[in-house]
Amino acid sequence: MSERFFRLIIGSLLLACLYFDLQAGIPALIVVLTLEGITNYRIPLLVSRMRLAGHADFDDSSELMPELQFARIPFDAERAWRLTVAVMLVISIYVFGESLWFFPWFMGFAIFGAGLSGVCPVLISLKLLGFR
Repeated sequence: MSERFFRLIIGSLLLACLYFDLQAGIPALIVVLTLEGITNYRIPLLVSRMRLAGHADFDDSSELMPELQFARIPFDAERAWRLTVAVMLVISIYVFGESLWFFPWFMGFAIFGAGLSGVCPVLISLKLLGFR
């Protein structure tokens, strides 16, 4: 499983939870993304290792994402992306739910589009900021 396919799944799950008003789905997504961001045990990496029995290296680099040789911040950009998405979901749903009702929908469509196209503007921005 690639990170791109994972973003497609996360975006579609977020949109499905919002559309069908599944109250337990969004906190579950937030918990999964937070745990992945904190521990760096990512579902795509674990699935790839189980499927290939640990014999292949996992590399999901894209030509459209800048590769920085000297990262200023020694923290993986994928981990920072997961934590950013979780924090923005918490803020937009639980803190400012009435005034930012459109923001989770926007995030869901943006993440779904990033999964389809392979270009995630937030991930590119995090890499340009200096994350690994």
